[in-house]
Amino acid sequence: MVSQNVLQKYEMVIGLEVHVELKTRTKIFCSCPTDFGAEPNTQCCPICAGLPGALPVLNRQALYYAIKAGLATNCKIASTTKQHRKHYFYPDLPNAYQISQYDKPLCENGYLDIETGKGTKRIGITRIHIEEDAGKLVHLEGEGTLIDCNRGGVPLIEIVSEPDIRSAEEAKAYLQKLRAVIMYTGISDCKMNEGSFRCDVNISVRKKGEKGLGVRAEIKNINSFLFVVRAIEYEFARQVEAIEAGETLVQETRRFDSATGKTYSMRTKENATDYRYMPNPDLPVIEVTGELLDRLKSEIPMLPDQRKKKYTEEYGLTPYAAEQITVQRETADYFEKAAALTDYPVLVANMILTDIARLQQPDQTDIPILPVHLAAIAQMAGEGRINSRTGRILVQELWENDTDPEKLVEEKGLEQISDINILSGYAKEVIAENPKTVSDYLSGKAAAFQALVGQVMKKTGGRGNPVIIQEILKRLIHKKE
Repeated sequence: MVSQNVLQKYEMVIGLEVHVELKTRTKIFCSCPTDFGAEPNTQCCPICAGLPGALPVLNRQALYYAIKAGLATNCKIASTTKQHRKHYFYPDLPNAYQISQYDKPLCENGYLDIETGKGTKRIGITRIHIEEDAGKLVHLEGEGTLIDCNRGGVPLIEIVSEPDIRSAEEAKAYLQKLRAVIMYTGISDCKMNEGSFRCDVNISVRKKGEKGLGVRAEIKNINSFLFVVRAIEYEFARQVEAIEAGETLVQETRRFDSATGKTYSMRTKENATDYRYMPNPDLPVIEVTGELLDRLKSEIPMLPDQRKKKYTEEYGLTPYAAEQITVQRETADYFEKAAALTDYPVLVANMILTDIARLQQPDQTDIPILPVHLAAIAQMAGEGRINSRTGRILVQELWENDTDPEKLVEEKGLEQISDINILSGYAKEVIAENPKTVSDYLSGKAAAFQALVGQVMKKTGGRGNPVIIQEILKRLIHKKE
């Protein structure tokens, strides 16, 4: 691979196509159920199996959910729209076409704001359209490939971003924000491990300062934030290396192998003309009234950005912390309950984003500590009754066995030591026992001072007030000097 110095001469240009399965009880064009994990080919009928003469009927709830997605992402909703047949031949597509939308999508010209290291950045959303999912191929090594039509016809929305993303981390932030927005609306469970929230990455590279777009590669069906980051970073380096070597890049579709961390070519990339789009003659034009839009707007709850604004203005959180808290609706609900019960909501947020985040399993949303108990820990920390180390210990203990933290502090003698006389005694002992460390500190080694603080903390059993300890140590050392 090329060196970092070479990579820094280029920038990546990324657009994401996100497929979201809608949480309807039945499929988009028939009455078959959409339950995940059913026995293969037990949830299909002549319509979703593509048998001759079967006629589709649009699921009204799928349309309403798609409109809610558009409203929640600041899109303009079309007053009239229609559906098309998108032709391509693949074993898990029985009709040899997918019912989708082409030149008249349901939603257009939206956006989402994300937090980056340089502040807030707006990522444009080109369009959101409704379509049906394809079936699933099951590959059996040494035996062949089987087709499961259960997923065929499950209602999807495809959310296409503008090529506004410039790093793997921005892509991850956008996906996390989009997933949060969708989950807040309740239109999908967005379970990435079940494929109900997955994305295709379109990436090209260009030298920094250039305005034109390079030749893009599309990496298909990635269902993990981590894999998205890894795929982008590898593909960026691959394309730069090819350009530096004088190779000609081709527009193609690639797949990401999580085992190797590499992308591999699948086929040359199709253009719209290759799909031979045509209006679906079996489905009427969709009309969206102002009355319907007003009703669906009223059903959308407070979304992440609204909560983020509330948390920064009312609770004093940083924009980044507020963004992270609102990623999961359950986490935001929990934070609000705890924040209302303490004078130190920022400490509540910090514990959720650090101590609790370390204890949660991937994709875990529940917190087995009552909000009132986390609020009590924040209150004690804010009042100086416990230090941050004790706070972490309490969170760990309550995670395993939730109880009243104030009683726990009293029973175990965990209250912070702030008595100047007691801490001065320990500080004098540490100074006497560590003359070289004191000398290192006086010669300008900052780490030496932290080592002295750590020694005093050790003598207090981890209960010393670190701020007071630092003040005492500096006073005693410089006075002695």
